[in-house]
Amino acid sequence: MAVTIGVIGTGYLGATHAACLAELGFHVLAHDVDEAKVAALAAGELPFFEPGLDELVRRHTTTGRLRFVSEVAALAEDADLHFVCVGTPQRRDGMAADTSQVFGAVEALVPHLRRHTLIVGKSTVPVGTSALLAERVAALAPEDIDVEVAWNPEFLREGHAVQDTLHPDRLVFGVGSPEAEKGLRQVYDAVIRDGAPVLVTDLPTAELVKVAANAFLATKISFANAMAELCDASGADVVTLADALGLDPRIGRRFLNAGLGFGGGCLPKDIRALMARAGELGAGDAFSLLRVVDSVNMHQRNRTVDLATEMCGGSVLGSRIAVLGAAFKPDTDDVRDSPALNVAAQLQLRGGSVVVYDPRAGANAARLFPTLSYAESALDAVRGADLVMLLTEWEEFVRLDPAVVRDQVATPAVLDTRNALDGAAWRRAGWRFRSFGRV
Repeated sequence: MAVTIGVIGTGYLGATHAACLAELGFHVLAHDVDEAKVAALAAGELPFFEPGLDELVRRHTTTGRLRFVSEVAALAEDADLHFVCVGTPQRRDGMAADTSQVFGAVEALVPHLRRHTLIVGKSTVPVGTSALLAERVAALAPEDIDVEVAWNPEFLREGHAVQDTLHPDRLVFGVGSPEAEKGLRQVYDAVIRDGAPVLVTDLPTAELVKVAANAFLATKISFANAMAELCDASGADVVTLADALGLDPRIGRRFLNAGLGFGGGCLPKDIRALMARAGELGAGDAFSLLRVVDSVNMHQRNRTVDLATEMCGGSVLGSRIAVLGAAFKPDTDDVRDSPALNVAAQLQLRGGSVVVYDPRAGANAARLFPTLSYAESALDAVRGADLVMLLTEWEEFVRLDPAVVRDQVATPAVLDTRNALDGAAWRRAGWRFRSFGRV
């Protein structure tokens, strides 16, 4: 397969997409303005942890199907189709998404184009962005060069990104012409033949799909957490409640897990960006629900701190607290908007002596919160602890033997904020056990 594809941006999305396109048989040029990152990736070294991705990158940099470049002109020279995979973080001055990287990537590429090109956005953007990009493209493209903008939103879960790219549960093509649809079908031909359903739609709908999905998932999580608080007040069990609700096919069980709440680089900023964009379009009142979703999510962090304080006798001052988990979710080293680190930092500000351990995210956490203490293992973290807190549900923590851990701590008290541990087993081992919404 001789087709060459350009990928702009080499973060979680871009690096994964580029490596998986190479795995599908394409020649791929992946571009980033960060020359140090480009050099590291070219050597097969990932700046982040994603299961299975390092193997793909090393394999296809060796075969030559995957190359990393810092010169955008190289993309324009060799590729006929380009995926834009740069970040769209929350703006510093409000809730809206910052699309400057998206526009910057396109504006850098287009003047170098010399033939018909399809530019495909994968970044999560406010609805209407593709129309604005099309205007910029028309203004910047060389004469007699036909450049079209399409949108193909990503649905990656960190920790499962390779699987989600090669075996997606759906493909969404936001296109304005049959030629653009044909181009995307050629790229994903093997994936489509493998059974992935395809939905072809207009550009605005395609732009809305990812952010709408994230908003709905966030709503399910916050609903579960609201019910957990009611369960705590009434003596009910939120896990059994969620199981009962999940058997209703209209609801489903996934994302109905009560706990510390959501974080990371997608859900929090995406629901805020959706609220901001709805307000700009005059539909803000319809999204007041998401303000409550966001508020409940942040409330869970404060509630966790308050419960930890209660378990330490009303004050954490001078207490040694073992925090198990720093990443915002297991199977990643991503600490962006991590609920675990937010809670750890709050406890330290209240005077607690906080020791954090995470199997993958320790180094990233230390760069973000250097004043916290970090351990090299779970048992090192819990040694001498007055309270053990499970804040990220790594399998390593779920498998801990409560009897072994009990021998290491000063006080056998554990707060399971992810409802991941077997509470009965920990209680039998002599632990004071607390979680959210469970009897």
